[in-house]
Amino acid sequence: MKFLWMASSDKDFRFMATNDLMGELQKDSIKLDDDSERKVVKMLLRLLEDKNGEVQNLAVRCLGPLVTKVKELQVETIVDHLCTNMCSDKEQLRDISSIGLKTVISELPLSSSSMAATVCKRITSCLSSTIAKQDVSIQLEALDILADLLTRFGSLLVSFHSAILEVLLPHRVYSDGILKEENDDGDDGDMETEEENDDNEEEYSDDDDMSWKVRRCAAKCLQAIISTRPDLLVELYRSVSPVLIDRFKEREENVKADIFHAYIALLKQTKPSTASAREDNSGYGTNFEINNLLIQQVPHILKATCRQMKDKSLKTRQGVLALLTELVSVVPGCLTPHFSQIVPGILFCLNERNASSPMKIDTLQFVHTVLVHHPPQVAHAHFAALLPSLLSAVSDPFYKITSEALLVLQQLVRVMRPLDSTSNFDFTPYTLPIYESVLVRFKAADLDQEVKERAISCMGFIICHMGDHLNGQLAVCLPIFLDRLRNEITRLTTVKALTKIASSPLRIDIQPLLPEALPILASFLRKNQRSLKLTTLTLLDRTINNYSTVLNAELLHAMLREIAPLLSESDLHIAQLTLHLLTSVARKQQTALLAGGVGGVILAQVFALLRSPLLQGVALLSLLDFLQALPRNEALKLVQNFIEEAQRPHSDWQHIFALLCMGEIGKRMDLHQVPSLGQTIVDSFSPPNEEVKSAASHALGSVAVGNLETFLPFILTQIEAQSWRQYLLLHSLKEVITSLSSGSEMGVTQLRSFVPQIWDLLFRHCECSEEGTRNVVAECLGKLTLTDAEELLPRLRVALNSPSALMRTTIVTAVKFTISDQHQSIDPFLKQCMADFLLTLQDTDLNVRRVALIAFNSAAHNKPSLIRDLLDSVLPQLYNETKVRKELVREVEMGPFKHTVDDGLDLRKAAFECMYTLLDSCLDRLDVFEFLNHIELGLKDHYDIKMLTYLMVARLASLCPSAVLQRLDRLVEPLRTTCTTKVKANAVKQEYEKQDELKRSAMRAVAALLFIVDSNKNPQLNEFVMHIRSSPDLQALFDSIQKDANGHHGNIGSSFSDSHMDLS
Repeated sequence: MKFLWMASSDKDFRFMATNDLMGELQKDSIKLDDDSERKVVKMLLRLLEDKNGEVQNLAVRCLGPLVTKVKELQVETIVDHLCTNMCSDKEQLRDISSIGLKTVISELPLSSSSMAATVCKRITSCLSSTIAKQDVSIQLEALDILADLLTRFGSLLVSFHSAILEVLLPHRVYSDGILKEENDDGDDGDMETEEENDDNEEEYSDDDDMSWKVRRCAAKCLQAIISTRPDLLVELYRSVSPVLIDRFKEREENVKADIFHAYIALLKQTKPSTASAREDNSGYGTNFEINNLLIQQVPHILKATCRQMKDKSLKTRQGVLALLTELVSVVPGCLTPHFSQIVPGILFCLNERNASSPMKIDTLQFVHTVLVHHPPQVAHAHFAALLPSLLSAVSDPFYKITSEALLVLQQLVRVMRPLDSTSNFDFTPYTLPIYESVLVRFKAADLDQEVKERAISCMGFIICHMGDHLNGQLAVCLPIFLDRLRNEITRLTTVKALTKIASSPLRIDIQPLLPEALPILASFLRKNQRSLKLTTLTLLDRTINNYSTVLNAELLHAMLREIAPLLSESDLHIAQLTLHLLTSVARKQQTALLAGGVGGVILAQVFALLRSPLLQGVALLSLLDFLQALPRNEALKLVQNFIEEAQRPHSDWQHIFALLCMGEIGKRMDLHQVPSLGQTIVDSFSPPNEEVKSAASHALGSVAVGNLETFLPFILTQIEAQSWRQYLLLHSLKEVITSLSSGSEMGVTQLRSFVPQIWDLLFRHCECSEEGTRNVVAECLGKLTLTDAEELLPRLRVALNSPSALMRTTIVTAVKFTISDQHQSIDPFLKQCMADFLLTLQDTDLNVRRVALIAFNSAAHNKPSLIRDLLDSVLPQLYNETKVRKELVREVEMGPFKHTVDDGLDLRKAAFECMYTLLDSCLDRLDVFEFLNHIELGLKDHYDIKMLTYLMVARLASLCPSAVLQRLDRLVEPLRTTCTTKVKANAVKQEYEKQDELKRSAMRAVAALLFIVDSNKNPQLNEFVMHIRSSPDLQALFDSIQKDANGHHGNIGSSFSDSHMDLS
């Protein structure tokens, strides 16, 4: 009946029938058969051409819910019809079809990847040909739709991106008529606008020139492609970047703003690549190519923008400053040869009579960014020009401008006289003007809090960098620091500024400040303000280290009384800084620790902290440093006592303690004069207790670090002579190599003279049948390679050709130990060899492939730059190892039972671990849909692999929600299977625990999926959620997971936002 009403000649009947259809389509319960779908679609498409505007608008609104209810074939019919109407001669029909396409795109379900991909490609194909037409209004609508499509489904249109770029780029250029008109005007730097409001498109009402709207839409489309395709950066810099730079001269202000935004998006996409290029330093690879392409275009960018820094339009100038600020942060130092070009524009923006406050603030922020990201000498030649304007900004009545100017001045002071490098620049003419300008704000009491803090910080920098040229002025400003220190609001900033002054290598005379400042600082240690305690401890440490000669025990006594309560396990960071401070006192002012019995109280707290099970890491090392800083005169006598205890121990624990103490002392002192030390330690390899043996091994290596010439030859001789103690002696050798290769340059130099002898010995044990011994040998080889990478790394590469699988396993494992998350001299050499080492992923031996995956995982985690450019060739091999291979699964008979053994399990686990690591380090280089294919395999694999893949599903739901949404159907089913599987009645307790942990992990993945926008539109996930709600056990489990994740109770529906389904 409703279909008849929709075809009625009465517009009111048509409107009411369409309105009723709208209500039905919005119900979740509606189900349409194929015939009904065809009728509804046919009728709605007919109503889009209705003569009544209200009926048309309602029909368009119906398209949104309709595309989520009908099958793919009908969606394609709708899209084809709308695309055809886009080229109609009737303007009204074009407009309504354009709105229809936008509605379809916004409502197209992301969860149905096949439908979305098909529909998107049909729309894109049609739009690309439509854009090529000469009709400006048609181009405008098509580009607008294409921008929406790229923003929402950019990843599905990868194959179209090149074609889209070819269509878009011509629309970045004016038509010949416009260019001629502009040239006739003779002023292509000025832009005429009628209104201040740049966002109002009605100000461009010239019917003869609508092409500016086309160019604006083209810019938005380009921005959408740039934002979704970081893998196209090289091509974008070659084809798109030059065109965008050329269009910086655009006449229309709104278009120019969008062009700037598009280029800023390109720079933001570039930032990870340029950062990787700076970290890498090898000089080749995709990241370097991108970095070099951008650097080559910097002169063109500046040529196109510097003149516009003086443009009449504030919006244009702000756009230029935003672009240049992003450019400087992406490529630090890029303006070094061009600094003189930007100075006139900076001065114009700061000194213009009618300049707005936002304009001045943007300019000051740009100047700060430039100073931070360029070498100091770059700005030296322009100080005379810049300083008056900056000092004027410090005096500006608007607090925001003053605050930004003080921050710039602070950075300028660092640039004027860098303390970490030598400079011939004469800064003295500028010292007093800067000081006097800041002093006005520093002394003032009635200022905004932000200005007060910036003035305090800036004055701290001035005294730190130029205090030796302000001797007469220190008597004026130092007392002000005391006043600010007594003020609760400014004390934290003041402590930081004083820390800067106390750390200065100029050793500024702050002695007059100390008698009053130290008691105040001591009182801060009692305050319930953690940040204040941390900064105060740092300031006291710097003061004691640098001004110990003007301090006495009486002055430090108040401080030391406040220190003991800070040595608590409740806050190990504060405890660590407190121990740093005590170590400085022990080295510089030992008498202060003995005065007034305060030392006994502190030591009692230290020993209590030492017994804490929470003490570890940096805090533990700080405590050890403090204990080592105490008097060492009795060390040799103490070692002799420990030798006697090790020779006749009363217990294993006493034996272990004596060995470890000898090792720690020997690492820091030469103990070669102590008789029978080496033999006593080696004899400790004999007791049956494994912990005693391990302690002896560690002690021997540590003692050898203190005197290589005596003890290292002893260790090497023992390795060859005592094969039954080989494993323990190799651990001793590892301790020597690890300590010296990662220590000071002197230690590395000492070790190098023994490298040939050690290297030969290690290679003789590479093919040992015991895996534990091979692993120790591999670690020794890896750490030893760090001492001379240029010589030793090629030897490892040659050893990969060995016919022995054990040798290849050891070599690949050794490579893993050369990789660190810190920058090392070996990195460029590793970059050159990494492809050869990763060829072992194709090795015929399972164990070699497994350790190759472990090495690859280490590189991906610690130094992704080593493997990023190799991923195209490595990923297929990695993905291949995620598959279960039947030829590696065998049955083993164990009495009357048969047990299944999967020899490929460890290999698959290593492969999935690599995949998990790549999510954090190389996500931009992954094809997420191919990645998800293998996640789906893992969801049906062994217990350990399932646990990994659940973690990856949760991670991907956060990182790539759109891609995950398109695969929900295939992800939900295995999660559901896990959650609904029941353990057999006769199963052991361990199987129940494993299944329970699997369920919890699967539920965490489900919780992550529920947070994805539009996940509520997936039928399988909805059904699974309802199943969870219907099961008390699953509901209780899910509630506990939600509580852990969100910090509150609630049902499953609480994981949805308001826009998600209502499960009540």
